[in-house]
Amino acid sequence: MTVQLGRVIAIIRLPGPEDVVRAGRELAEAGLDSIEVTLTTPAALEAIAELRTALAGTCAVGAGSVRTPADVSAARAAGAEFLVTPTTRVDVLTEAAAVDLPVVCGALTPTEVDVAWSSGAALVKLFPASQVGVAYLRELRAPLPDVRLAPTGGVTPESVPEWAAAGAVAVGAGSALVSPADVAAGNWPALRRRARAFLDTAAAAPWPE
Repeated sequence: MTVQLGRVIAIIRLPGPEDVVRAGRELAEAGLDSIEVTLTTPAALEAIAELRTALAGTCAVGAGSVRTPADVSAARAAGAEFLVTPTTRVDVLTEAAAVDLPVVCGALTPTEVDVAWSSGAALVKLFPASQVGVAYLRELRAPLPDVRLAPTGGVTPESVPEWAAAGAVAVGAGSALVSPADVAAGNWPALRRRARAFLDTAAAAPWPE
């Protein structure tokens, strides 16, 4: 499967599928083109299926928190267009390749990053990025310049240019983008404002060639 992921991958982790679907629609309408629904969300697979139908052709919908080959199969059956893992699992990467699903594979140490990339990850999710910082990603890039890194965890609109300048090719945005409190309150304008803030800073960021 060929899917083009944007510079900002929105991460939706909410208490219920109805909120997930509404948040996904709002993010897509704001201009985001890559949305991850975590499997830790209740009825996540149903939400993925609904969003895939609703956003077909405008936004890639993926499954996050994928940890096992069984998760890969379930996500594919629900219509996920890409997968995101929190950890480096070669068996997950192998299963995803067998069914032609790209993986944004979680990793932190240099060994994990290298294993994820050499095992076929489309992007390597540096996670949790907030615990290591921009300098760590820059240091990783020196011996691993070919690896496409996407820091995730604690990324804010203001930090996007720093990550891009350090060599990231995309970022994952979670609670700084999708606030559970705002969703619970139905404050959709706030969600759209944050989406536009991420998009604006990403558009102006110095991403590598």
